[in-house]
Amino acid sequence: MLSRLGLFSVFDMLWDVPRTYLNRSRVDQIENLSDGAVASIRGHIIATNSHRTRRGFHVFTAKIEDHTGIVTAVWFNQSFLSRQIRIGQDIFLIGRAKYGYGGLQMHPTEYDIISGQDNDRPVMPVYSLTEGLNQRQMRQIMLNVLQSCLPQYPEILSPALRERYQLCDISFALHNLHFPASRDAYQSARRRLAFEELLLFKLNLCLENPSSPDPKQSTEHIPRMDLVDRVTRNLPYALTGAQQKALREICADMAAPAHMNRLLQGDVGSGKTVVAALAMAQAVASGYQAAIMVPTEILAEQHFESLERIYQGTEVVVARLTGTTPAGERRSILAGVSNGDIHIMVGTHALIQTEVVFHKLGLAVIDEQHRFGVRQRSELGAKGLVPDMLVMTATPIPRTLALALYGNLNVSVIDQLPPGRLPIKTAFISSSARDQAYHFIHTELSKGAQAYVVCPLIEESEKQDLQAAISLHQELQGTFPDFQIGLLHGRMKPNEKEAVMTSFKRGSISILVTTTVIEVGVDSPNATLILVEHAERFGLSQLHQLRGRVGRGSQQSYCVLVGEANTEEAQLRLQAMEKSNDGFELANQDLKIRGPGDFWGIKQHGLNELRVANLLRDQQILTEAAEVAAEFGDQLLKDERIIDYINMRFRKDTIAMN
Repeated sequence: MLSRLGLFSVFDMLWDVPRTYLNRSRVDQIENLSDGAVASIRGHIIATNSHRTRRGFHVFTAKIEDHTGIVTAVWFNQSFLSRQIRIGQDIFLIGRAKYGYGGLQMHPTEYDIISGQDNDRPVMPVYSLTEGLNQRQMRQIMLNVLQSCLPQYPEILSPALRERYQLCDISFALHNLHFPASRDAYQSARRRLAFEELLLFKLNLCLENPSSPDPKQSTEHIPRMDLVDRVTRNLPYALTGAQQKALREICADMAAPAHMNRLLQGDVGSGKTVVAALAMAQAVASGYQAAIMVPTEILAEQHFESLERIYQGTEVVVARLTGTTPAGERRSILAGVSNGDIHIMVGTHALIQTEVVFHKLGLAVIDEQHRFGVRQRSELGAKGLVPDMLVMTATPIPRTLALALYGNLNVSVIDQLPPGRLPIKTAFISSSARDQAYHFIHTELSKGAQAYVVCPLIEESEKQDLQAAISLHQELQGTFPDFQIGLLHGRMKPNEKEAVMTSFKRGSISILVTTTVIEVGVDSPNATLILVEHAERFGLSQLHQLRGRVGRGSQQSYCVLVGEANTEEAQLRLQAMEKSNDGFELANQDLKIRGPGDFWGIKQHGLNELRVANLLRDQQILTEAAEVAAEFGDQLLKDERIIDYINMRFRKDTIAMN
């Protein structure tokens, strides 16, 4: 079960950061709850009920009693709770109190079943789980690991370094990450662990990129034909000024004798793919091949179709390679890319497999770069002599952080949307107003529009994520009997996902119920409405990415965020979504909203490789870790334990787990 969570060793367990914390030392009495206020209560479950509304969605309730009164806790569309929350249990809840039908209600954002063994701990960690593993078991496992193994965890920072940067020792840090003694203890622990994590991160970059490419080996792209101009003229629209500027910068880098290492930033829908396609045309016109690596098969298929349209009528041959490419087609593609018959390759991680050999790779493009590790990016770059590198992201990254992530690189920004795109109208509503949202969806569907409905994030279990999607799909079939409802989730086979997306694009599916698998890059111009359940559980960048699935055409599009904003941070985040469609502005808002006060219940955020450190918030710590890496890196990298830590922390894909 732990291996399903990516936990293969004691090291992994110790760095398994709680997704949130419950501060049970602050408890409100039920009789003092006021309408609309966020509160924490602790009580005894005296009754439960599970039923469906006339509209077809599921409601689970639990009556909770303390010595002052009774309140009814209400959960929507989480039918699995009837198996977890039972009469006779003691429970701790955080949520917003409301007066509804039948009296006082509470809409929980977090809950915890209390057992006798953890009764004396006021602050409890909440971990991501998998099917068959509950919070009580996970906490006990973690306590056992801390007690039996933490004394053997080596201290890699000298006393002098810890004193210089005011860092606590590693034992104190790891213990107070999981079971904080106080807010100050947690902050001290977090600072130390963020420093160590960023130091290991920087040392890993030193291992991956020990030196800059030799300029003598760099790829110079000198076009021998006017392919870029021909492709540009064939586009059904004119490039925006921002796209033209970014393309000029990229082509100038490619024509120079020095190795290109450029980051292309652009908001959702700003046209990064077209710019990348024209850069690839520059490579092909210069006698080289190009490759673009994307994180999902759905996105690979979409890019392949886009590039075929863009290069229609030219001599450019485009192919795609994924993990599910049939064996015969795969052999043909491998032969074509090896002998140079294929000019542009689109693919997933399959592109970096050893059997993929390019004839003359001159440009490597990484889309949605944050979904790939440093090693995966470098492995694609290693497929050519020294191909130019272009990484793309829809998540704005400050230049200082980009330098920390990628070393010596230049940044191009597309800060302009194509003409004719209308701003997406966004509204946040409470769960109790869901019927109004469904009525609005029905009205839009009747006009011929299509909609996405994104399932809530249920962290308790991967299986329950799937159950939630299937349950919501069934409920919406009852709510919208006149329309075809589709279902898309991560456990479906690639050909099943492709069939569903094809049906949705063709218009035979009116509503697509989906998990966050829809977040990255999926493009259907006729989809003009997206409804996100439990929107308060998503970060700003993820909400903006989800919203970017609509508004791809010229029609007015809408985003409805459904949930309960029970914290100030959640309220600010959702208000920012309502006010702005600008990803760069939202990134700045995110920096202002998130701060060190997220101890009492907000998830850790950061790139996939980092669990404690947040590159947006911890720039000072990053600077300090970079100083240590520069000053003592050679010495630290002679320590086998540090190499082991780097391998376990950032290179899991290279370690065979026995």
